[in-house]
Amino acid sequence: MAMNRRDTFKLAGVAAAAAAMPSMAVATEGKAAAKKTTGKSVVIVGGGFGGLTMAKALRKKDKTIEVTVIEKNNIFMACPFSNALLGGLDGVSLDTFVGDYYQPSAKHDYNFVNATVTGIDRKAKTVTTTTGVIAYDILVLSPGIAYDYEKQFPTWSAEKIAEVSQACPSGLMPGNEHIALKRQLDNMDDGNVIIVPPAKGKYRCPPAPYERTAMVANYMKNEGIKGKVIVLDTRGGKFAKGAAFKESWNDLFADIIEYKGLTEVVDVDTAAKTITYKEFANADDEKGVTKTEKYQVCNLMPINKCSPVVAHAGIEVNGAGYALMDGYSFRSKTDANIYVIGDAVTHAIPPSGQTAIWGAHRAAGQIVDQLNGKVSDTKAGLPAKAANVCFSMVGGKPEEAIMVTHTFSADKSGKLKGKGNVPKPKDGNGKFRSKGTATATREWFGGVMREMFS
Repeated sequence: MAMNRRDTFKLAGVAAAAAAMPSMAVATEGKAAAKKTTGKSVVIVGGGFGGLTMAKALRKKDKTIEVTVIEKNNIFMACPFSNALLGGLDGVSLDTFVGDYYQPSAKHDYNFVNATVTGIDRKAKTVTTTTGVIAYDILVLSPGIAYDYEKQFPTWSAEKIAEVSQACPSGLMPGNEHIALKRQLDNMDDGNVIIVPPAKGKYRCPPAPYERTAMVANYMKNEGIKGKVIVLDTRGGKFAKGAAFKESWNDLFADIIEYKGLTEVVDVDTAAKTITYKEFANADDEKGVTKTEKYQVCNLMPINKCSPVVAHAGIEVNGAGYALMDGYSFRSKTDANIYVIGDAVTHAIPPSGQTAIWGAHRAAGQIVDQLNGKVSDTKAGLPAKAANVCFSMVGGKPEEAIMVTHTFSADKSGKLKGKGNVPKPKDGNGKFRSKGTATATREWFGGVMREMFS
């Protein structure tokens, strides 16, 4: 289903309405001193799945806690389930993914500040933003990810990176990237779509590139577009839900999907619409064969790193900028008054929307305890079965999906750790995918959106 002009105008209308609304901010103008805290003031940086869940949970657990959410975007857009938009699934439009930040903040009586964080002073316990300075007693960082083109392509200029990031949108962060990808698919002629998963390291939603592969193939098949979906991966077929994805690809899109598991992207020529890469025969092949492929659409997902907002706080991080944690808690190893949730943690749990929700609820309990002078048991409720449930759409006519569940436990290493299981559903006739799982996918997404925005 193509994105139509009404979708575009609806999104623009939501953005305009949000921009026109008065900010329910506690921020002061300019460099004026921050308003004094109540002694139970929590500031949350980031209004994604983790941040919005945290704000609501804190207010429900303790009405005396003053909560402020700071978010740079003026509308919410969900990434989970968004590949369904690219796949052209029935009834899926931009409206499906967009939320109004002011709705939950008004309902649950917390402050929403539409601003960008420019500095964090841990000694003064203040956050400096583009609209002013906000004081906190507890700071929660839930800023998500950033892209690290510079690390992956060290010879590329800033201009080249900007050019490729716009021409080959990643679509792992909410906003324009998904709209651009959808537009490119809508406008494509016969030809190939290139999908490049992040080359290495931790990245947001490990199954996302492979779900996108299936959804783009579904779109091309339904629209009668002649061409291939070519995946240039580095993982040799060993990726999240790998067996389930490969089974689905082979059954549904064997003549469309071409998976290359041992590759390295060398260059992208956005004018000629070509991508140059090395393909390796096996893990021991160091030389590889250089190849160039023409494309109609290129979806290049670079290496991920943590949002630089975490660095503003000056807390201890790993090499990719993710926050080091205080044992099994969601508190920073460095500062007892800073908590970190969502993608920004170094716990060995999958970076997903559902994980962010689970972590936000758990961290909210720890924060409420701290503000009320209690000591949390950071192992309470562990192991937590099905703490993360992640669905991936793999077919459109009929709709079919696969899933993975993770149990989170207190690992001997001192971190939270997730162990996954990819089940074969009862209605799958021995396959990993089923119509029932597709129904559950829609129900899960609808449920979490209602939970955050109502």
